[in-house]
Amino acid sequence: MEMKGKYLVTVILLVGTLSVGMCSNGWIRAHATYYGVNDSPASLGGACGYDNPYHAGFGAHTAALSGALFRNGESCGGCYQVRCDYWADPKWCLRGAAVTVTATNFCPSNNNGGWCNLPRHHFDMSMPAFFRIARRGNEGIVPVFYRRVGCKRRGGVRFTMRGQGNFNMVILSNVGGSGAVKAVAVRGSRAKTWVQMTRNWGANWQSSGDLRGQRLSFRVTLLDRKTMTFLNVVPPSWWFGQTFSGRGQFL
Repeated sequence: MEMKGKYLVTVILLVGTLSVGMCSNGWIRAHATYYGVNDSPASLGGACGYDNPYHAGFGAHTAALSGALFRNGESCGGCYQVRCDYWADPKWCLRGAAVTVTATNFCPSNNNGGWCNLPRHHFDMSMPAFFRIARRGNEGIVPVFYRRVGCKRRGGVRFTMRGQGNFNMVILSNVGGSGAVKAVAVRGSRAKTWVQMTRNWGANWQSSGDLRGQRLSFRVTLLDRKTMTFLNVVPPSWWFGQTFSGRGQFL
């Protein structure tokens, strides 16, 4: 009986060790730093093209992703839950704390001592987000766990018209659900068919053809393949620089 008891204890310890190493429940190991900026909205935008994350519906909890996560803009608008690995760094990590951030920027290679180089998973977080999981006074880097989560947004999906003349570009923001947009199609009120748009950069999608003076509808597909159609979301009087909000939202 004594040997069986020792055997059982050994098995339990092994399983516990393996589960931490494998990051069970969908958690993945990474590291995090923070932007060297204040809380100014203008300082938190970036490579996705969101001029002001507050106006885009994201707030101050944003992050720049390393190349392995950013994927040439495919992750723009996606949400990640991040928690500090207290057991690996009890000095600087807040125990049990977690924060959800939106991907709005790109952390280039050879930045912050190479932490953003491929194939590393790294979050260069806004200061307000970073200090939700780490102690103040930390000027360095902390180990974290992260996982993709759904984005909870207030109001409808937003469409900001950009471009000039026959060059049409739209940036999507305040997108719920998986948050990251996979495909966009547009249809003018004088057309009968949908025109597939292509990613120009970040969260900016472009199409050819003159769409001025028409009501515009959009069909949006997220990375998880959920699709919504926003009919006549943009009035015929639209102009470049204006933002319009759809009535629907991804959940």
